[in-house]
Amino acid sequence: MGKNNLIILSLALLINSCSGYERLLKSSDYELKHRKAFEYYNKGDYVRASTLFDQIVAIYRGTNKADSLNYFQAMSYFHQDDYILAGHYFDSFIKIFGNSKFSEEANYYRAYCYYLISPAASLDQTNTIQALQAFQLFLIKYSDSKRTPECRTMINELRDKLVEKSYMSAKLYFDLEDYKASIVALNSSLIDYPESKYREEIMFFILKSSFLLAYNSIEKKQKERYQATIDEYYSFIAEFPDSKYRKEAEKIFENSTKVLNTDITKIQLVDGL
Repeated sequence: MGKNNLIILSLALLINSCSGYERLLKSSDYELKHRKAFEYYNKGDYVRASTLFDQIVAIYRGTNKADSLNYFQAMSYFHQDDYILAGHYFDSFIKIFGNSKFSEEANYYRAYCYYLISPAASLDQTNTIQALQAFQLFLIKYSDSKRTPECRTMINELRDKLVEKSYMSAKLYFDLEDYKASIVALNSSLIDYPESKYREEIMFFILKSSFLLAYNSIEKKQKERYQATIDEYYSFIAEFPDSKYRKEAEKIFENSTKVLNTDITKIQLVDGL
């Protein structure tokens, strides 16, 4: 057979295949659609499979085929990288088919979909929180699952992202030179995440915010705020005696002490202080 004939035959088969699929979509033979949906899924043709699943899930509602149809409908969208829609279908599946043999996998993939759409730490972390909660629920419901190690790994990753988001959001007030808000936000970050990997930075910026708040305050509030700065210095140095910020922290302490021990209310700011 010549090359041209092979091309013609391939096109004919493709056209016939497409026309057959189009006829299938318009058909009212739901058993055939059911069978073909799984055939397409098993072949990796998830677009056609999902379209057929979408057509027949309502038809088989309340039957013994309903859970498998709903589960593989969600999986077909997962394999198309449509994690938002897949996550929605997994969530619906869990609410309706809590005792299904697919329940454990559906719970895992719901959490995993949220994990995959969790954005960078600089962005809104709603999906990160949803993923974290879903993984934690999965570990409670399926404590003996073979997926436990990977879930714990992803939980740690998600927590790190929330810690970073908390630090970045709090630090923003310092960058905006709103030192009073900076102190509140940074302390809140420490309360929420006391084991934060940014703990040293947070405590230093609380110290520096306290100093700059005192420096920019009206005279009658300065003494009190410089004393608060000295208190923050002692807390910082006690926890991080070898900190990379020690030199700057000591300058803050010296300048604050100088104000408290004299009648001056303003000092020369040097080296970024």
